[in-house]
Amino acid sequence: MKPALIAVSAAALLAACSQPADTAGAPTTDAASTAPVALKATSGVYVMDPTHASLQWSLPHNSISNYTARFNKFDAKITLDTANLANSTVEATIDPTSVDANYQGDYVGTHAATGFKSWSEDIAKNKNFLNATAFPQITFKSTKVELTGARTAKVTGDLTFLGVTKPVTLDATFNGDLEKHPFVPAPAIGFAAEGKFKRTDFGMPLGPVGDEVTIRFDAEFIKEVAPAAPAA
Repeated sequence: MKPALIAVSAAALLAACSQPADTAGAPTTDAASTAPVALKATSGVYVMDPTHASLQWSLPHNSISNYTARFNKFDAKITLDTANLANSTVEATIDPTSVDANYQGDYVGTHAATGFKSWSEDIAKNKNFLNATAFPQITFKSTKVELTGARTAKVTGDLTFLGVTKPVTLDATFNGDLEKHPFVPAPAIGFAAEGKFKRTDFGMPLGPVGDEVTIRFDAEFIKEVAPAAPAA
């Protein structure tokens, strides 16, 4: 759903091409605090490592707490163009049937009327929630990045949820990169992203819980390596 790696680099490129502003009389700032970090990563497609990734969501519950759950099946990729960083893209997909609510009680015994076997299944398939039968995929495609610091950025993209597409902005943090992953002969990058949106904006009924959903994504990405050519 947007990494700061792309955001930091693209925004730096745009800043380098802009005309300097008249700063006479303006307070000075530490340029090093917003300068993008040096990158070891090279151009190419970076795919998410599912064994080092997590996607959580939360929303207000009964006005006294934040209810938190997660998705167990999702994927993302970054197409990184270091020669023209503004052309870099991020895409993510989520399987709504993989929602994991970690419900500890006897759901069938206390919610027999719902017809669902678990709270996770209820969230996934109920028409008032994720309605996964009608909408089997949630997607995010980045459209804009804005530098906010040396390792942070705001990343805006199109979120398609319940058949509705609207822009959502994420606060992303670039966590670092490796010239060579310790277990894979390829570069690797890592980042975290967090953002909020109102579920009623996508047509979900308000119901007894809060409207604003917070999402949190953490992942490592490994550069795709082209298969070796067969021996002649």
